[in-house]
Amino acid sequence: MNETAVRPASEAADPALDALRRVWGYPAFRGLQHEIVSHIAGGGDALVLMPTGAGKSLCYQVPSLVREGTGVVVSPLIALMQDQVDALRENGVRAEYLNSTLSAEDARRVERAMRAGELDLLYVAPERLLTDRCLELLDGSRIALFAIDEAHCVSQWGHDFRPEYLGLSVLHERFPSVPRIALTATADPQTRREIRERLALDDAREFVSSFDRPNIRYTIVEKDEPRRQLLGLLNGELRGAAGIVYCATRKRVEETATALRAQGFDALPYHAGLPVEERAANQSRFLREDGVVMVATIAFGMGIDKPDVRFVAHLDMPKSVEGYYQETGRAGRDGLPSQAWMAYGLQDVVNNRRLIDESEAGDEHKRVSRAKLDAMVALAEADGCRRVLLLRYFGEASGPCGNCDNCLTPPERWDATEAARKLLSCIYRIRQASGFGFGAHHVIGVLRGEREDKILERGHDRLSTFGIGADIDARTWHAVLRQLVARGLVEVAHERYGALELTETAVPVLKGRQQVMLAKASLARAERVKGGRSRTRTPGADPALAIGLDEDSAGRFAKLRVWRLDTAKSHGVPPYVIFHDATLAEIARRAPTGLDDLRGIPGVGATKLVRYGAALLEALSAA
Repeated sequence: MNETAVRPASEAADPALDALRRVWGYPAFRGLQHEIVSHIAGGGDALVLMPTGAGKSLCYQVPSLVREGTGVVVSPLIALMQDQVDALRENGVRAEYLNSTLSAEDARRVERAMRAGELDLLYVAPERLLTDRCLELLDGSRIALFAIDEAHCVSQWGHDFRPEYLGLSVLHERFPSVPRIALTATADPQTRREIRERLALDDAREFVSSFDRPNIRYTIVEKDEPRRQLLGLLNGELRGAAGIVYCATRKRVEETATALRAQGFDALPYHAGLPVEERAANQSRFLREDGVVMVATIAFGMGIDKPDVRFVAHLDMPKSVEGYYQETGRAGRDGLPSQAWMAYGLQDVVNNRRLIDESEAGDEHKRVSRAKLDAMVALAEADGCRRVLLLRYFGEASGPCGNCDNCLTPPERWDATEAARKLLSCIYRIRQASGFGFGAHHVIGVLRGEREDKILERGHDRLSTFGIGADIDARTWHAVLRQLVARGLVEVAHERYGALELTETAVPVLKGRQQVMLAKASLARAERVKGGRSRTRTPGADPALAIGLDEDSAGRFAKLRVWRLDTAKSHGVPPYVIFHDATLAEIARRAPTGLDDLRGIPGVGATKLVRYGAALLEALSAA
């Protein structure tokens, strides 16, 4: 341990709290952090479920400094461990990593330091840890604890499954007296059971933090030229801010990145089809530069430690609430205001259902996946507080948040009973006449009395339901259909490319025994939620305005970001490793004039105060 940077001058009543204040500059732990740290520091095992941005890493970093020996962190991604090691070093902590990027000489240097007890934390990839060489290294070293990050990777039910995680039970077998902490941002009951079973954490204490991220504004809009809608979102206070845009396909990633660049955004593509070198270079730019927008498939994101991502946008709906929560959780890790925005349409349901049904997974896995998709559709079509529904999915009760689209601009409701009966009847008549179902476009065409070739060829213009919905526009019919799917009255079958089928739940409505109240479709509502299209702003000032700084503070913040970027480049680390946006924003608000003023600002630890204090004050005085 670095004595000058970490050790207190005298024995503290609470070594963990003392380390937090001296090393990281935070005055107190948040939420369950202190309880978790105390449990691990005392030698207990733990399973920790804590949302992204809630401070999971401190739950093992702090006890690694408090306990004797070196904390060993199992991390699945090279980029994540490198960023965390850089950040720890900037705070005066002796941290290293062992992964494939090291030369043989550098790896031997790290191993020597480990054996000599000169490291506070060592990050290791799971496949590296399971080698005989690494296990022998651990046998010959004093271990403070084992932390297994992204523990959901052990679950064979999840899309992040990593086979090498299955071998991590060796830690319990080989080092039974060393405490272990498994951490993940999301885990349903099935995944929690798998983590406990596969990592031999049967007796571990479980800590479940609130899944609420109150700084994130959730908005889900009806798809209507989603790329244009995305530009409408970004052409305001978010211009110049870092963000992630998720797309379902590689082609859409490339097209969207190109479109954003044409509009002046610093946008980069990321998907599995790109060369490894290009993916790595794009990820590095996203992490190390301000204001980069990453357009990506879900291949990007796990373990990304960038705290100042101001928005996460989805141009296609994720397959599950867990996936949506994980991906949107990459916004606003620093606690500052951020946005989670999604454009959603019925075709998303069709595409995701087809992917599930055409996969090689077993029947039980497909059944679970369909249930997860149904829950995601229900969230997308909710007309009440989205946060209430999102938290309820994870077993947490809450009240209306006041910071989602449905809370800020509640949707109008209308008695759609008659419209629903017409739509359900049309689906039934088409299937009765043809022996199989048809998709949304065809059904709505029949309802509206449109004489398209396919309708005429099938004789569906002679059905009793032909034209009975001509008084309602196609967009409204699509909105009605999506909500009926979300409520389980209609399901999207996979055999015939999204054919619509009635469920048993539809019978009471079809027979007029049940009223149906639905939300009115309103593209304009999404504009009102975000305050409409904002006036053009200076790119450098937009991130400050997006996080709520006044004009004077915004000017100081912009100058501090320039200083931070220059400093980060000279140190070869991402800017947020120097200081988070939240710390710079607080400095900009307080406008300190001396080192004593800086010392009390969260995020300014002892080492950073010595290392950067004078230069930061000089940059501030020039603001």
